[in-house]
Amino acid sequence: MPNAYFTDDERLRLIEISRRLLRLTRDITLPDDVARVRVIMTEGIEQQHCPRDRFSINPIIHNLETALLLCEKISPDRNMVLAILLFILCKSEFIEEKELVKEWGDDIARLIRGLLKVSTLYARQAAMESDNFRKLLLTFAEDIRVIIIMIVDRLAMMRAINHHPDEKMVHDVAYESNYLYAPLSHRLGLYSIKSELEDLSLKYTNRQTYTDIAHKLNQTKASRDAYIAEFIAPIKEKLDATPLKYEIKGRTKSIYSIWNKLVKQKTDLEHIYDLFAIRIIIDAEQEKEKSDCWLAYSLITDMYQPNPSRMKDWLSIPKSNGYESLHITVKGPGDRWVEVQIRTRRMDLIAEKGLAAHWKYKGIKSEESLDVWMNNVRDILETAETGPMELMKNMRMDFYDKEVFVFTPKGDLFKLPYGATVLDFAFHIHTKLGMSCTGAKVNGRNQKINYKLRSGDTVEIMTSAQQVPKIDWLAFVVTGKARNRIRQSIHEMENRASSLGKELLERRLKNRKIDLVEATLMKLIKKMGFRTVTDFFNAIAAEQLDINEVIEQYVAVDRPTETTPDKISAEEFQLQPTAPDDTRGSSDVLVIGEGIKGVNYRLSKCCNPIYGDEVFGFISSEGVIKIHRNDCPNAANIRSRYPYRLIPTRWSGKVGEQFGATLRIIGNDDIGIVTSITSIINKESSTTLRSISIDSNDGIFQGFLGVGVRDTAALNTLIKKLKTVKGVKDVQRSK
Repeated sequence: MPNAYFTDDERLRLIEISRRLLRLTRDITLPDDVARVRVIMTEGIEQQHCPRDRFSINPIIHNLETALLLCEKISPDRNMVLAILLFILCKSEFIEEKELVKEWGDDIARLIRGLLKVSTLYARQAAMESDNFRKLLLTFAEDIRVIIIMIVDRLAMMRAINHHPDEKMVHDVAYESNYLYAPLSHRLGLYSIKSELEDLSLKYTNRQTYTDIAHKLNQTKASRDAYIAEFIAPIKEKLDATPLKYEIKGRTKSIYSIWNKLVKQKTDLEHIYDLFAIRIIIDAEQEKEKSDCWLAYSLITDMYQPNPSRMKDWLSIPKSNGYESLHITVKGPGDRWVEVQIRTRRMDLIAEKGLAAHWKYKGIKSEESLDVWMNNVRDILETAETGPMELMKNMRMDFYDKEVFVFTPKGDLFKLPYGATVLDFAFHIHTKLGMSCTGAKVNGRNQKINYKLRSGDTVEIMTSAQQVPKIDWLAFVVTGKARNRIRQSIHEMENRASSLGKELLERRLKNRKIDLVEATLMKLIKKMGFRTVTDFFNAIAAEQLDINEVIEQYVAVDRPTETTPDKISAEEFQLQPTAPDDTRGSSDVLVIGEGIKGVNYRLSKCCNPIYGDEVFGFISSEGVIKIHRNDCPNAANIRSRYPYRLIPTRWSGKVGEQFGATLRIIGNDDIGIVTSITSIINKESSTTLRSISIDSNDGIFQGFLGVGVRDTAALNTLIKKLKTVKGVKDVQRSK
């Protein structure tokens, strides 16, 4: 390959990776694969079709490292490896699709098409915040092998950007890896990849914390190793007396999982005792796997006291991603709780490398969730006879074919039902946008309002101030929100027209000095064949009736006497339906934006704002405005990442409903203290007790009270009164 393209370090790395990759792929590649790939890569580099990416990473080196990681972490087939190596040349259009199919075959072409399709999503950073992105990713990657390649590619990137100077870019990639790729790895049983992605993500986003935990783990390694040796010595003695063939080892938990425990338990490293786990791996024939594992279990629990509440039996019922193991927690020397994992060699292979490393795949299609799909996969795997990846080729991941996922020009991602139109999307964003929608630019091309959207479309709504909802819109919209808003708008327009028609008639009658009598008017309306008063006045407003002729007929109707007025039948009373409103937007409690009322909003559950709190509005990906407190734990992140989606919000001054709030209370565990607390709450006329949770330890109790209050003043009053209870040490509002 051209030397000028590689730095000195890259050239040395290229030689090292190539040798290792050749050794690992010797059994799966064809004799001329290496030479063909080398020739086409050299040509691509010479013609400048392999540019460096946004991190200035050499794509050839990166793809080779990805292929090497794939071989080490999974058990790939030939086509997966070649697809990775050829991808950059296809992305730059050096290799055309026809040539790709002709020279390398349909399967490699299909894999690369999937990778190209998914790669288009990376530019849409805003979409990464949505759970819908994960679903869209799966619909784009129709072949499960594409998902696996993407996960391994992301791990290779995370390793490569360790010391990159652009900290923000590194932070964004790390966040995306933890949010998207780590959960996907977990779902596919790729636990080692998942753990490394999580560790690297923590390292790049919170390097100081990562370094501190790693340093403390290193400091305690000697004592930890000594305890592990002390713990496993008697176990080895017992197992050696059986015919079992086994391997036993201690494993320190990942830094990310330790950090999670520190955050959840609100403690420090010295007070976390389950920093490691003991793993027993048994060599067993498949029909004897469970019995051998339970034999090891009985020997260990005879020796050490087990904790039944922390036992996890994934032997009898494996996880949906194929994970099988028996987890027990026992009390070891020094009364320390130790987790012991018991599994066979086959189970351990699956746990480390995922289903793809061991099971054989067979084509199925599931329209259920990913978990159900994985369960179906497991049911058909055990009897296959070909290589590990062979039957994955026909695996399709179209679980979400009943939904479409579309983008805004800014990259926000929205989920809509299958068959949704441009107009549905406009109403999904905001009612006002739907009311004035005249069409849209879909992927840069003009489309009508009834155009049916497809997953991956980028939609820019076009509007006009002269546009008004029409009754025929109901014929093609599919979402309930659009239907309700259209019906409501048409109803409101009819009412406005009815008011105009009534005003015209009243004015003309007044000019001719004729009194308007309701009973006479009702007789006239009935005589003229109108079903409702609204229809009658609408006809006048639309000039379908000649108002002078209407007046003539009105005068001709026999006027009833004042003493004996006509009684109107109940059948003549028409109840005008109103559109249902299942949101809180009809309330006047909040004023959103510049004096706007009646807008869809929800009170955010992360901070539970109540009347009187300083709040702001945030337009969510569902199109609903969520109300957050200014001191919400998520407020800083929202303001920094999405300033364009913030809306000023204030309380209007009307109070008429209760708001939920949670109080954290700490005190001495005295007899009757809970009764005193609940008694005070019950005495407050504007406050209700919704839930209570009390946990007591060593004479101190901590509890969480769920209360309904009218505003912050009522809440503050309640807090002051609760603090006066004898034995209560502290009462705070929980965020």
